[in-house]
Amino acid sequence: MKKRLFMLSILGISISALLAGCNPGGGPGSNLSLGMDAIEAQEYSEALTCLNRALAEGEDKRLTYRGLGIAHMGLGEYDRAVDDFMNSLKGSNGLVGKLDYDINYYMALSQFKSGDLDAALDTYNAILGLDDKQADAHYLRGRIELLKNDKTAALADFDRAVELKSSDYDLYISIYEALDDAGDKQDGENYINMALQKNGRMTDYQSGLFSYYLGKYDEARQSLEAARKDDESDKLVLYLGRSYEALGDINYAATLYREYLEKDPDSACIYNEEGLMYLKQEEYMKALTAFENGMALNDPSYNQSLMFNEAVTYEYLLDFKKAAVLMKEYIEKYPDDEEAQREYIFLSTR
Repeated sequence: MKKRLFMLSILGISISALLAGCNPGGGPGSNLSLGMDAIEAQEYSEALTCLNRALAEGEDKRLTYRGLGIAHMGLGEYDRAVDDFMNSLKGSNGLVGKLDYDINYYMALSQFKSGDLDAALDTYNAILGLDDKQADAHYLRGRIELLKNDKTAALADFDRAVELKSSDYDLYISIYEALDDAGDKQDGENYINMALQKNGRMTDYQSGLFSYYLGKYDEARQSLEAARKDDESDKLVLYLGRSYEALGDINYAATLYREYLEKDPDSACIYNEEGLMYLKQEEYMKALTAFENGMALNDPSYNQSLMFNEAVTYEYLLDFKKAAVLMKEYIEKYPDDEEAQREYIFLSTR
């Protein structure tokens, strides 16, 4: 049975990563502030306790309902999240501001995650009806349109998004990934090539990243090695290592990851990638150690991937009981992962 593994790119946006951003709260020590701090820590049940207390004690209703919506999203309770965001929007003074857009973006994501694509599309339509220059809304609406098999509309939205953010390199790659996921890699590569043509002042790192996504691994390696002379971030090392792996030089990739972790032992990103590499080599105990080391860092951006990969590693080790326990803990924390739920049912029967 082929297992899914989390291989997060720098653009892979998990729910936890999104929820950790843009979280205005009340004053220090307020229930609202404590609730938003709990959301940052991915302690969503604790957040609900604090935020419901904030409502009861008359703290800012608009921000509190927004926080409740985010907490319910974190718990996978998307219908309740939509209700919370609607209540938050009711507190608007009628003048559309940044907070209104912020709440609508969260609400659209909740609608999408609940399976209501039409409602999500309506929300993005509303955002763009107020401001057609919202590039993120064009991109996200395009994702919905792809799922609804309206490729023409999706490409129009993607084109508008890159028109508005022509120098946003991450956006081009996000569009590539969306089209690739939809089985249209060719159109995805067209956006990568468009980025290369439009942006002549690209750094070695950016050039290497685009080359990697185009499958030009040797060019990616060369550009990333050049970039490494000036700046060796974990994201650069991640894609440099992946390029070497794609070229068949797994040993050198392993050396890259190990040398980087010796210099910076606080990179959950590289621990995750090292673990995935060891899994490919069927060195399961080394993989397990890498994932456990990464989890010990408690990095919200990588906790989900590391937790899932740890459970899968125990399965490869044929310790199905331990794998089932870990997968149960995983789906309790990330209940919207339907594939993990199916995996847990499978493990429970072993």
